[in-house]
Amino acid sequence: MDKSEMEFVCYADWNQLPESANALFAEGSKESVFFSRPWFENLVNTALENGQSMLLACVVKGEDVLAILPLMKRDSEQWTILTHLYSSLYSLLLAEKNRQKILECMVQGLTELPVYPLRLDPVAENDENIRSLQRVIEASGAECHHKMRFYNWIHRVNGQSFEEYLGARPARVRNTVARKKRKLEREHGYEIRLFINQDLEQAIADFNAVYKASWKAKELFGGFVKGLAYSLSEPGWLRLAILYIDGQPAAAQFWFVVHGKASIFKLAYDEVWKQYSPGSILISYLMEYVIETDKVEEIDFLTGNDAYKQDWMSERRERFSLYCGKPRISNSKSGWFDSSLKNWVKRFKGSLASS
Repeated sequence: MDKSEMEFVCYADWNQLPESANALFAEGSKESVFFSRPWFENLVNTALENGQSMLLACVVKGEDVLAILPLMKRDSEQWTILTHLYSSLYSLLLAEKNRQKILECMVQGLTELPVYPLRLDPVAENDENIRSLQRVIEASGAECHHKMRFYNWIHRVNGQSFEEYLGARPARVRNTVARKKRKLEREHGYEIRLFINQDLEQAIADFNAVYKASWKAKELFGGFVKGLAYSLSEPGWLRLAILYIDGQPAAAQFWFVVHGKASIFKLAYDEVWKQYSPGSILISYLMEYVIETDKVEEIDFLTGNDAYKQDWMSERRERFSLYCGKPRISNSKSGWFDSSLKNWVKRFKGSLASS
C-alpha cells in the first residue's frame, strides 16, 4: 500500500500489531486503566471462550497506528466491542492530529465489517473521541442514540490530605471506623498487608478465601481476576490489600492506581467478622494510602449506585451506551453497516496480509 495514505487494517493477533500502537495504549491508560494494553491483553488471555476471538480495527499510515477500536467476535459472525462484565469504561483510542481524516477512514472501514448495529458501551458522556466518532458515523448516514447504562461514584481529591478527606465524610462513617478499629484491636488484633508486586500467589489465595466466605455470589471469572492482578502488578498499578484477624484473611480489596487515578475494583469481607466492620477499616486504610502515598487526583468506585458508595465518594456521574445503525427509513440499498460478508472477508484477509 502507499505508505503516505491512511488505511483501515484489522489485526487478529497482538504480534501483528505494529509497535507504534503502544503509544496509543499508553495515552489511553492516562485516562483509564480500561483503555490500557494490560487490561485488553488480560481480557483476551483469560476471558475469551471457545469460538471467540479478538480483532483490533485500526487506522494506520505506514507503520504508524493512528486509531484502535478493540473488537471481539462472540457466537456469530458479527463483531462486537471487546469488553467484559468488569469493564467500566470503553473508548476509541485516537491520535491527536488529523482526527477527522482518521475517523473517516475508521468509519469507512467499519462499514465493511459485520458490526451492525454498533454498540459502544459503557462510554463517558464527555468522551471527545466517542463524540467525534459519533459525528462522523452520523455524517455517513447512520443514526446514533445514547441510553443511560449505570451510575458511577467518584471523589476528586483536589489537594486534600487524608485527614481533610475523612473529616468531610459523614460522622457515622468516621465514628464507625474509629470505634471498630479500637474494638477489633482490643479483642483480637489485626494486620493489613498491601500487595503491589510481591507475594501475589499468597495475596490471590487470601483474596479468594475472603470472597468465598463473603456475601458475594460465586466468582465466575477467577482466572480473569488473577490474570489482572499479575498484569497490573508489572507496571506497579496493583493495590491488593488483605486484612487479617488472628492470622486469617478477613477482608480483601482489589484496587488499582494508574496515572493519578485510583479505582476500587472488587471488595469483600468474611461475614464471620461482620461485627467489626473489617471492610470499612480496610477501605479507610486504602483511602489513606492512595491519598497520602500515591497522591492520586481522583478515586473511582467504578460501576454501581450502592448506597454505601455515597459515604466514601462526593460526586456521581453517568455512563452510557451509544447505539449506531441504519436509519429506520432509508432509500439506499446499501446503508451504513450493510455490506456483504463476502466483501468483509476479502478486506479482512487483505488487511492481515498487509500487516
